[in-house]
Amino acid sequence: MNQIKPYERKVYYYETDKMGIMHHSNYIRIFEETRVSYLQQAGMPFEMIEAAGVMMPVLSVECRYRSPLRFDETFAVYPKIVKFNGAVLELDYRIVSRDTGALCAEGHSSHCFTDESMKPLRTKAKYPDIYRVFAEYNGYEVCDSPDTSAAE
Repeated sequence: MNQIKPYERKVYYYETDKMGIMHHSNYIRIFEETRVSYLQQAGMPFEMIEAAGVMMPVLSVECRYRSPLRFDETFAVYPKIVKFNGAVLELDYRIVSRDTGALCAEGHSSHCFTDESMKPLRTKAKYPDIYRVFAEYNGYEVCDSPDTSAAE
């Protein structure tokens, strides 16, 4: 099992509104960027999943805004798979400012697995490699590694 690091970057200017804070719609994009990073680090990038003919459409997504992120502010996202049964995947997200330590947003997304014609499928029997990765990381806590802060 690979150690998963939080997804991290800065707020880009184009993501902000006239007040200089990240527009609320961009948090949903951040969740997607985080899922892509998570799967890449886990050894099952989206490209491999889609090449196998498996799609992961979003069933629902929600976000609770706590403290605004501002232009050029560095943030980290801590994802966690909170449910996986082979047919449905659910993740929680915590977005934390690296500059202030404030919890900026919390979110949740729900996904299912389908074939390319959008027919629901179970991954366990037909796609055991995909199933294994999600099952292995179900409940896994993403945290900063001890050596991350020492390198700064």
